[in-house]
Amino acid sequence: MTYDVETLRAQFPALAAGNAHFDAPGGPQVPRPVIDAIAEALANPTANRGENTAGGRNAEEIVVQARQALADFLGAYPAGVVFGRNATHLAYEFSRTLAKTWMPGDEVVVTRLDHESNIRPWVLAAERAGAVVRWADFDPATGELTVDHIRAVLSDRTRVVAVTAASNLIGTRPPVPEISKLAHEAGALCYVDAAHYSAHASVDFDRLGADFVACSAYKFLGPHLGVLAARPGLLHYLGPDKLVAATNVVPERFELGILPYEALAGVRATVDFLASLGQGGTRRQRLVSAMGAVAAHEDALRRRIEEGLAGLPGVTVWSRAADRTPTLLLTIDGRDPLDAARFLSVRDVDTEAGCFYAVDAAARLGLDRRGGLRIGLAPYTNDDDVDRLLEGLAAFVDSPLAQTRMLISTRGIPS
Repeated sequence: MTYDVETLRAQFPALAAGNAHFDAPGGPQVPRPVIDAIAEALANPTANRGENTAGGRNAEEIVVQARQALADFLGAYPAGVVFGRNATHLAYEFSRTLAKTWMPGDEVVVTRLDHESNIRPWVLAAERAGAVVRWADFDPATGELTVDHIRAVLSDRTRVVAVTAASNLIGTRPPVPEISKLAHEAGALCYVDAAHYSAHASVDFDRLGADFVACSAYKFLGPHLGVLAARPGLLHYLGPDKLVAATNVVPERFELGILPYEALAGVRATVDFLASLGQGGTRRQRLVSAMGAVAAHEDALRRRIEEGLAGLPGVTVWSRAADRTPTLLLTIDGRDPLDAARFLSVRDVDTEAGCFYAVDAAARLGLDRRGGLRIGLAPYTNDDDVDRLLEGLAAFVDSPLAQTRMLISTRGIPS
């Protein structure tokens, strides 16, 4: 299968502006079919879901199609797909719901590698329930989070293990299937944040082995919408806070208020767009094929960037795990990451600087809240983008600090 990145790029209107985008971990650009699907949903009649009006029928169809599309994307069951505002919102909702079953002295495991959205909801829920929070470490030298790190904090009082499928800061992909198995052997549930992972790999709910897998559609070329996959049978045993008049049917009883139909139409189109990049009979098969092709394309470009960075003096790359996404965090001796991002922005090369809500991970690496410069690849990244990035970084490293800030200031970017 040939991966035609130039044909793909033509589908993204935002790329016409000419910028080289390495800011995808914070949200990649959106393809035309997704934009059109959102516009079409807004242009056609919609109303509360029902059978009595054209608007109600349209809304019902949008929801059903989106739920099936996300089930295909995640390798899950439509009856176990829950929509929310975003992955953070879903983590708060499910941590509060699960905490109703905890007793004082029960334990919750979180990791220092995770985005704060998969830490703070569990910490707060544990505090309210009188449960104990146990922190799983990771190796800052390698960036690895292993089964042994989780095993070290498990006990027969563990109720939930919350772990990322891929670090949004340094790209590390922990062995989630093994961690899920270990959690289940301890009698605990496993909640996986797959927000960053879902942009770079085929999500397979059954293979991950977790009880809950959550992500955000905007990470994989879609609109802002959260989605969680669980086994329908497990959802039947959970009682979320809800309005009295709201349905008690699973999975709808976990979805508060009216769903954003235009976003649901957009996410269905996103899944179809991704599937169009692959080969196979069913949509699920095409998605698996497509994400494999995307991963191969992105990894080849990542290796080019790593080779280029190796030749730049004073650059430290913190993304070191053997299994990782095409996401690189780097620091440059004596230079502020934000200055680097601003310098590159002057050259129309878009990167990001900070710790990106992975506060504990940055601290464990010995970095402060300024974090580092994050370089993230997307399906539409090409060799020209990589050339511009490496040329810009080389120029930044070679330029004196005062000259760098003067250049940024004269181009109208506040220093």
